[in-house]
Amino acid sequence: MNIFNYITIGSMLLSTILILLQTRGASLGAGLGGGGEVNSVRRGSDKTLHEITILMVIIFGVSLILGILV
Repeated sequence: MNIFNYITIGSMLLSTILILLQTRGASLGAGLGGGGEVNSVRRGSDKTLHEITILMVIIFGVSLILGILV
């Protein structure tokens, strides 16, 4: 296994954990659009968590593509 495989696996695991840490609603109905509250602006730790999640997904995609090409 080359280094890109390890980076892909690590970023996939961290992305999964970060996605699961983000809370949007208390129930399945809230996740499917049935929630009554509208959050349009992320602030504080929620915003930081969201940005780190985006970064990890980008790292995952780049390492996956580089792992295939190399």
